[in-house]
Amino acid sequence: MRLCAVIVCFSAAAPAQQTYTWEQLKDKFQKNNPALRAGQDNVAESKAQEITAFLRPNPDFSASFDQINPFPTSPYRPLASLLPLFSTSYLHERQNKRELRLDSARKNTSIAASQQEDTLRTMLFTLRNAFVMALQANAIRDVARENLANYDKVLSVGRDRLQAGDIAQVDMMRLDLQRVQYESDLQTAEVNVRTAKIQLLQLLNDRTPVEQFDITGNFDFSEVLTPLSELRQLAFDARPDLRAALQTVEKAKADHQLAVANGSIDPTFSVDVGRQPPVPVYIGASISIPLRIFDRNQGEKERTEIEIRRSERLREAAAAQVYSDVDSAFATLNSNVTLLRSYKTKYLDESTKVRDTIAFSYQHGGASLLDFLNAESEYRTTRLSYLNLVGSYLNAANQLNLAVGREVITQ
Repeated sequence: MRLCAVIVCFSAAAPAQQTYTWEQLKDKFQKNNPALRAGQDNVAESKAQEITAFLRPNPDFSASFDQINPFPTSPYRPLASLLPLFSTSYLHERQNKRELRLDSARKNTSIAASQQEDTLRTMLFTLRNAFVMALQANAIRDVARENLANYDKVLSVGRDRLQAGDIAQVDMMRLDLQRVQYESDLQTAEVNVRTAKIQLLQLLNDRTPVEQFDITGNFDFSEVLTPLSELRQLAFDARPDLRAALQTVEKAKADHQLAVANGSIDPTFSVDVGRQPPVPVYIGASISIPLRIFDRNQGEKERTEIEIRRSERLREAAAAQVYSDVDSAFATLNSNVTLLRSYKTKYLDESTKVRDTIAFSYQHGGASLLDFLNAESEYRTTRLSYLNLVGSYLNAANQLNLAVGREVITQ
């Protein structure tokens, strides 16, 4: 009685299995993945550098005490000949150097943010591949279970026919031997499901036991595709790597303006206060202007000009890559849709009808055992090919989403 109570308590305390949709997985991934969180910290660091870029130069203060007499003539006036001097100076930055530094830092932050979006884009591609793999493994496992259950029914009918003397013992043994293939399919599918779930949990940085984790989604395809011209335009508007390339050009231009400004002269203004007998107090002012005869920041000016050209060429290369990515992904997806359309409208129904017809005929003595086994094998191969094609379609859709930079085909 106590043992039963303990078992009931453990059963009640055991956590229920958590099933995630694609949107739930994506949200959990963005919150928990350590690489993404590190990228967010990198953007925050770049934002903090904007504060440093806009800081003003600190003023300088100095104090001096001259003519301290260690042997005063009068013990009551030891500092009679002291000459104190207090001075402060400030470097004045001309030609909007602070504003240009801030502009460059802000553009650097925008580049970091776009690069973080691009990291998210590529990592979501990896996550979605794992999600599709898990969906495909689940679908294949369900078909493997269905095939094994149907074959067990065939075996049950075969045993009845054997007892009635309708088939030979050797035929029954051949039917029994064929069952191992269906058992092997199911065991392989179970392993694939577990492996896909483990990969998903790793990407989610989740320590949940595999038995308590599952996913759900629509494992199917859509025949409606967005036109290629529209996909290209969406990619140009959404791709963060292309946006980062454009922002890099703008930052290079801002850096060149800053390099030109840094070649200008910045004066230093000074004010000093002191005393020099017989003058009890005096105030002085000075200005220091560096003579930029040799160093006018020529190297940085030339380097930033070259950087502008280099960034523009990289932007052109990024734009060409967008065209290539979108066109290739669209071609693959369109090819998969064409094949799947044939399977869905023709081959799946034909394989089912052939299997059912041959099975009925075999059970009534109108077909040979070899014909029945061939029909079962063809049905199994056709269904498996269809599921693999759906998986290829979803992977191609994932590739197209990666190429466009946003989800144009959702799960």
